[in-house]
Amino acid sequence: MDDCIIIGAGPAGLTAAIYLARFHLSIRLFDCGTSRAALIPCTRNHAGYPEGISGKDLLARMAEQAEKYGAVRELAEVTALRVAETGFIARVDERDYPARAILLATGVVNHRPEMDDTLHAEALQRGLLRYCPICDGYEVTDRRVGVIGTGDRGTNEALFLRGYTADVTLIAPEGEHALPDERIAELDEAGIARIHGPCGNYAIEGDQLAFDTAQGRLAFDSVYPALGSRIRSGLAIQAGARAAEDGCLEVDDHQRTSVPGLFAAGDVAKGLDQISHAMGEAGVAATTIRNMLAEQRPLRR
Repeated sequence: MDDCIIIGAGPAGLTAAIYLARFHLSIRLFDCGTSRAALIPCTRNHAGYPEGISGKDLLARMAEQAEKYGAVRELAEVTALRVAETGFIARVDERDYPARAILLATGVVNHRPEMDDTLHAEALQRGLLRYCPICDGYEVTDRRVGVIGTGDRGTNEALFLRGYTADVTLIAPEGEHALPDERIAELDEAGIARIHGPCGNYAIEGDQLAFDTAQGRLAFDSVYPALGSRIRSGLAIQAGARAAEDGCLEVDDHQRTSVPGLFAAGDVAKGLDQISHAMGEAGVAATTIRNMLAEQRPLRR
């Protein structure tokens, strides 16, 4: 039996693995290979990398560090999780893995515009498509920016990006914008144009990402989809953990869910969707797990 199984190998899961392995605990980390951080072509927002680092390189360094101290990383997906008499059972294919504690760090999946994977990957790599204005809004300073979205989510993202550039357009993903008067007034005051959808026929044209709208074809230096995301909290909910209406897991100040021994860190829990924040939560969770297990029985002689 492992002391702790970590499900998810993004910045939160890998940080927790480093901490827990260095606490001399037996750690198993399940990595299904779909961390959202791996999609980052270059982050210049992460402390310690003034020239930036790709998400894949950052994750590779963290995985190497965790394994150096004894964390076991399994390239597999956990498909079920249940509470057991001695802790928990994680199901992978046809095999059960028991553990005294579980840390869920499965993150979220962004809802994408309707474009093929090859185009999406190239646009992302070239910075024509971006998902995190907090992370990389600086890179679009004084550029022509499109935000695909509507409602409060789209309006808020457009207004946030207006702090970097005066050229911001909010495009409805489907049909017309349906915004209350006060939100329209905010956009108008900020000088943000509103364009009706639907959006489609995406293509890279020169150094811009272009697509059709109800008001003609538009092209932008960078496009931010503000389409929401899917929270990957199903395993914890399956084990009985409480979640908010949007699917984010409810945790306390020590990253404990409503199920004793089950923890969550990173984007799957309510909070700021940032690498630095996820890593901080993971450090708190790992330390709490260590102390909890020590209270149950001595960890080392």
